Amino acid sequence: MDPTTQAFLAALIGAVVAGGAVLAWHVSDRQQHTAGPVEEPVVPVGVATVLSVLRSSAVLVDDSDVVLKASAPAYAMGLVRGTSLASEELAELVRQVRRDGQIRETELLMSRAGTSARHVTARVAPLGARMVLALVEDRTRERRVEAVRRDFVANVSHELKTPVGAIRLLAEAVHDAAEDPEAVKRFSDRMLTESDRLSRLVQQVIELSRLQGDEPLDAPMPVDVDEVIKIAVDTSAMDADSKRISIVSGGTPHLEVFGNEEQVTAAVANLVANAVSYSECDATVLVSTKSDGDMVEVSVVDQGIGIPAGEIDRIFERFYRVDPARHRSTGGTGLGLSIVKHVAATHGGEVRVWSVEGQGSTFTLTLPRHISAREIQEAGR
Repeated sequence: MDPTTQAFLAALIGAVVAGGAVLAWHVSDRQQHTAGPVEEPVVPVGVATVLSVLRSSAVLVDDSDVVLKASAPAYAMGLVRGTSLASEELAELVRQVRRDGQIRETELLMSRAGTSARHVTARVAPLGARMVLALVEDRTRERRVEAVRRDFVANVSHELKTPVGAIRLLAEAVHDAAEDPEAVKRFSDRMLTESDRLSRLVQQVIELSRLQGDEPLDAPMPVDVDEVIKIAVDTSAMDADSKRISIVSGGTPHLEVFGNEEQVTAAVANLVANAVSYSECDATVLVSTKSDGDMVEVSVVDQGIGIPAGEIDRIFERFYRVDPARHRSTGGTGLGLSIVKHVAATHGGEVRVWSVEGQGSTFTLTLPRHISAREIQEAGR
């Protein structure tokens, strides 16, 4: 082999070796820089099924704070945003549990834009070596009920103190004025007024407590609306006469609603009594009825002081009074409209109000109409 051929072969072999070395280097470099498959946490068998049927809000988080699984209530409550926990406080609790493996339970106040804050209890526990499970219960309604109960007890205590204290003072005044028949009579009349007020308050508290039990109606039956209005008007007749107020009833006769006669009567009587109480002397109160499809509307219209626009949303609160001074003079309890609201809710109806300050108010109680067997037969023909 001549020297030229030998040099060519040597150069060719060198080039092949060099190319192989370069190729091997590229392959090695690619293998080094190519990320290997990431082992993702596997949700334990059956956990997804359990989360889907839980009433609580449940969230399963991996070791990178990524939400692997969440129940439908968790999304509805806004606990999860994308694949992350929306609450930083809850996320911090999850990280603490992951660090030491200790189960933690706490109360949180969660807020979302456009919605009121929610009181929740969170119980967070480790699930396996890499995952953490958070169970969240919404306690907002319970907190609200507790607050309402506390306010109710406080308000009742305050309201009871007034007539009880007045009766005691009047009794002492009668004792001191034993020699003055006119003073004894005057103080005795005041004692009767305060005792009547106390009786009404106790009766309305009992009625309201019973209505707030959310118990179903006990044996609902047809209720004659004409008879209910007659009783309600008679109940306020004396107060109306003392102020020369005319109570006029009209509208569609012979209507019937389906429910509890005592409760319906109490609701309408409270509306009429309020209309008389808030009307000036020589005014007129109108009570009218009409049928609206499957519902019956009972409207009570007065020409009284009206309700300021900013207070209309509060008038159905217990013990709330548009004019406290007027209630003190008339012995009102501030519970009448609360009873009306609960009667409407218990019967599947509603109560609406229209009012202009200085012109008067219209309260409309809507209740399900009782449909007679004859009407059902005629409708089927």
